[in-house]
Amino acid sequence: MKRQSVFKVIAVLMPFLVLFVLEGALRLFGYGHDLGVFTDDPARKGYLVLNPHASKRYFANQKNATYGNAEAFPMKKVPGTFRIFVLGESTTIGYPYMNNGSFHRWLQYRLMHTYPDRDFEIINLSLTAVNSYTVLDFGKAVLDYEPDAVLVYTGHNEYYGAMGVAATEGIGHSRCLARLLMTLRGLRLTQLIASVTDKVTGLISGKQVDLRENLMKRMAANEQIAFGSEEYGAGVEQFRANMDELAAAMSKKGIPLLIGSLVSNEKDLKPFISIKDKQGQSADAHYRSGAALYQKADYRHAKKEFVQAKELDALRFRAPEALNQIIKTISVAHKGITFVDIRALFEAHSAGGILGKETLLEHVHPNLQGYALLSEAFYQSMKKAGTLPAPTAEMSFETLKRQMPITMVDSLKGEFEMMILKEGWPFNAPMPAEEKREKTEEEQLAGALVVKQISWREAMARLQKYYITKRDTTEMLRVAEALALDDPLNPVHYELSGKLSAALNLNDHAVHYLKKAFRMENSFERARMLFVILLKMDEPAEALPYVAYAAANNSSGFSLNELHGFVQQLVEVKKRLAGDSNNVGLNNQLAAGYLKFANIAAAEKYIRKTLQADPRNVAALEMMQQVRSIKR
Repeated sequence: MKRQSVFKVIAVLMPFLVLFVLEGALRLFGYGHDLGVFTDDPARKGYLVLNPHASKRYFANQKNATYGNAEAFPMKKVPGTFRIFVLGESTTIGYPYMNNGSFHRWLQYRLMHTYPDRDFEIINLSLTAVNSYTVLDFGKAVLDYEPDAVLVYTGHNEYYGAMGVAATEGIGHSRCLARLLMTLRGLRLTQLIASVTDKVTGLISGKQVDLRENLMKRMAANEQIAFGSEEYGAGVEQFRANMDELAAAMSKKGIPLLIGSLVSNEKDLKPFISIKDKQGQSADAHYRSGAALYQKADYRHAKKEFVQAKELDALRFRAPEALNQIIKTISVAHKGITFVDIRALFEAHSAGGILGKETLLEHVHPNLQGYALLSEAFYQSMKKAGTLPAPTAEMSFETLKRQMPITMVDSLKGEFEMMILKEGWPFNAPMPAEEKREKTEEEQLAGALVVKQISWREAMARLQKYYITKRDTTEMLRVAEALALDDPLNPVHYELSGKLSAALNLNDHAVHYLKKAFRMENSFERARMLFVILLKMDEPAEALPYVAYAAANNSSGFSLNELHGFVQQLVEVKKRLAGDSNNVGLNNQLAAGYLKFANIAAAEKYIRKTLQADPRNVAALEMMQQVRSIKR
């Protein structure tokens, strides 16, 4: 009996042992992929990036799997660094502009300039065509990497995104089954079986995934989901359960989680599929009613009708209102969770408070104004929640919009992407007739970028060369800043931005970038540029450490000891002047010192101060004569 029991146990365990051996063998021979969220950055030791294969855990058909940004960050966070992770879908990654069009880059630029002496890491882990399952898993993965904040914007893909209840690869309404399937896809054996099955199925049926079709069409199998139906409810419940689990995990760890309300086009997009509700009203009827009320400027009732039209639209590419209510409820239910009212901010920038083309391109993706607003909503919420330290000199939203380094290529790329998207299902809008004229350099680069002939960084490199030939320093600076945002671990971009800013007499801007470059990588040349600009700005105390560094690391053959001594004197004289602002002698001393080292702007500043107090001051008048001679 005992022997029989042993054989029974062995018989039961044998299949599992065989599977274990096969899995080990496949891993040993390097078959398949690790589907973990992060992987080592091949370009930098000790850094991590988003695993390019991570999305394959969620897509049944691997050809539909999408790829995100490769924004490297140190495995071990540097003390004093403020680290933010961003989670979401195509809007969150910045479609159709990508790169610096995305809201996290707007936020990054603002934080960089608002807190110039603080290092911020903003790592965007968003992917297109995914939903709350991916956001939940990625959110749990970042818990081990010391985030100071996690920003989430998700919800529009709950039905047709990977693992969605109505997607091509949907597996029903069971979260348990979904979790099991995602776990199994991480096994090499499962990956092998899936690969063989896909090939055999394709050979038998003769059907292959048509990658020319847009991803929206490939993912949406069950197009019609009626409002209030079982599938509708399953999508709502799936979102609630996943977001609640994420919020609980963040709250338990004490990590600030900010979740944004969802926005979609209400006014300028007709329902995709109109079916009647239980009262016999269709989505189209509500939309027509909304349009008529809007024309009469009855915005309150027009909005209700437009929103109801969106709710009844059976093609659920726009999140239902129930998801925004869930986000609010979750934010209240868990400690340390902040509700970011993105919708209210978008409404404030929309005619009649009704969301439309003022901020959105088509159904859910913002235009550049919309992405700026998205960043503003998260920034203000982080401030209000106390997540960010109090700034000393804040970059305003208007300044951000004016200075944000979005190039013409970025803008055109988004425009071209939209034309291609709208030509396909479900928009089916004819492509505008092509103008018969010679394309500009920016248009050519944007076109090449859209069809993936060149990468974004290649496009920027060519654009930079073009602006150099045009001698357009302003646009050269825009490109340099754009590259600094996209490649923040490379001090060369900061240095170039600093040099170009100095050439345009944007001294504060120049100092900001050169300080960042110097902090990342000390060099004599960066120190020299910094002290020259800072002395020009009459900031000797700030210039002094860079003069000291340059003097100690000088290989030019010219001694900087005299300059170092002079700057030390300047610092002392300015301290005395601060307590005796009308002291003509001190003003003249500063003017003479600056004049000696050919700093005309600073010298003239103090000469004028003297002459204001004493118009006949001989020393000041003589120095002013010298200044005028030099200027000639």
